[in-house]
Amino acid sequence: MTFKDPLDAAAGGITADGSLEGGAEREVGHLPVMAGEVVEILAPRPGSLQIDATLGGAGHAERILEASAPDGRLLGLDADGAAIARSARRLARFGDRVVLRQTNFGQLAEVAPEAGFRQVDGLFLDLGLSSYQLVDVERGFGFRAGGRLDMRFDTGRGRPAADLLATMEAGELAALFRRYGEEPFAGRIARTIVESRSHTPVVTAEQLAALVERAVPTSKGRRIHPATRVFQALRIAVNDELTNLEAGLAASLVLLRPGGRLVVLSYHSLEDRIVKRFMAAEQRGCICPPEVPICVCGRLPRLRLLGKSRPPSVEEISANPRCRSARLRAAERVAA
Repeated sequence: MTFKDPLDAAAGGITADGSLEGGAEREVGHLPVMAGEVVEILAPRPGSLQIDATLGGAGHAERILEASAPDGRLLGLDADGAAIARSARRLARFGDRVVLRQTNFGQLAEVAPEAGFRQVDGLFLDLGLSSYQLVDVERGFGFRAGGRLDMRFDTGRGRPAADLLATMEAGELAALFRRYGEEPFAGRIARTIVESRSHTPVVTAEQLAALVERAVPTSKGRRIHPATRVFQALRIAVNDELTNLEAGLAASLVLLRPGGRLVVLSYHSLEDRIVKRFMAAEQRGCICPPEVPICVCGRLPRLRLLGKSRPPSVEEISANPRCRSARLRAAERVAA
């Protein structure tokens, strides 16, 4: 199963001419995807402890806090300082029921206990971009808005995307586009970038999108911009997203109390594959080879799947086309 990237789906949609669908350019905002389903599965109650590890626009966090009134508490994380500032304003009415930290969810295992969230009842991860990020001309996440190719969630850490494009060899770039973007024309795109940078540095989103368009064969009926997978790959690499996802999922096993719920929204196949395999392995428990007749590893199940993955409803997709690539997976912590 291959999903479209959040650049295409979760954050407004990218059409073949690079424009945003769903009015994202006219009115910047980020509708919480599958918010009703998320709250229903987390089942936050008064006095419970919840973690929203990807605050974004704080739409999910707001609903979780409303459902856990009057004294449920929430720890909200986001690597993006601008998201933390927006969330602080939106959630101010909940007072000290909210604790906010600017950090990546890959640091959950350390940050949550320090914030007083050692054993929690719910943990939520929404892996999509927000429309705020997509249209920010200082960040370069989207090619319609343009701007310098930065792509860092936390602009105080790591190397911007433009640096990768300036220093990586063609083979390295091609491998990056294949691994993180599943881009079929990775080699051709990489060679075009390296050739172009020899006389003109590739430093803006517009430049990169134009180079990819030049390298990729024209396809009739294409609904998404040909640079979508390349932008996805660069963003994942810059933010080390898949490694952080694995760390965040592992932390859930330590932080969730028995009966606690883990809910994850994914928007492309790379993320969803990691989540699916993690949950399946933790439900299975035993890691003995198939040829071993009885279990000798002693590893017990730590999660119970809560149904199969599910997409948004037809009604939600109709009202918010940005969410059409979302897949929700959920599991419950069991006593080991």
